[in-house]
This record gives sequence, C-alpha cells and structure tokens, in this order.
Amino acid sequence: MYMWTRSFSKVYSGIKKEDIWQLWTDINSWPKWHGDLDYCKLTGKFEVGNHFILKPKGVKPVKIMLTEIEEGRKFSDCTTFFGAKMHDTHSMEDTPEGLCLSNTLVVTGPLKWLWIKLVAQNVADTVPDEMESLVNLARGIRA
Repeated sequence: MYMWTRSFSKVYSGIKKEDIWQLWTDINSWPKWHGDLDYCKLTGKFEVGNHFILKPKGVKPVKIMLTEIEEGRKFSDCTTFFGAKMHDTHSMEDTPEGLCLSNTLVVTGPLKWLWIKLVAQNVADTVPDEMESLVNLARGIRA
C-alpha cells in the first residue's frame, strides 16, 4: 500500500538532549514553539496510549494518540481522520557534529489524498520553522 511520507532532519550544536526531551514531553507548552497552535492539552502522563488535544489556529481541535515512546530519544503519535491516519515521529540522535533532530510524517488510508491536502502538507511545511523555534527555546533553558 502506498504511503505519503515527508521527513526533515537537521543537526544542531549547543543543545542538550535532555532539554529537547523536556520540551517535547511538555505537550501543554507546545504553543511556545508551535506558532500555529491555539493550545495543546495532555491529560495524564506522557505515555503510550494517552492522547492529547491539539488546537491549530483557525480549525477544530484534533485528538492525537501517543503510540510509541523511547525515553529520551523519540516518540510517535497518530491522528485518526475519516479514511486516513497521520503518524508523526520526532526523534533525536547524537552525531559528531551535534544533535540531529528529525521529524517524519506518514499518511496512510484510502482518503489520504484528502488529508494530505487539508492537513499533512501544511504540517510538513511548518516543521523546519518549528524545529528552529524548539531549538531556540532549548538554548534559552540554560542561557
């Protein structure tokens, strides 16, 4: 089955994995580095099976399920739409040049074409700017 995939990675120096992980897992504070969000709300712990509500500006809130967590390294979430699913994986890896941050979006399902057009392409297009904002916030933690 064909899947739509978009991935973005960049290496950053001068940031700590712990700081990025802290910002990733503090879902309620995501609007600090996601400029296109009204709010995010996680009830309960950051753990597989829990969900959070993400409210992008100008559209209805969506429910997103945490589907995979590797403590201190990566997490994945899944948004279920009518006829499609969007999986979003955030990961980090130490490299000799610095910390490599990656974001990968995958959309599957019979109506993926619709949700790519309505949601996923926009999400993919904003990843580089959001990653920069995340890194700037992380650098400020220890400034």
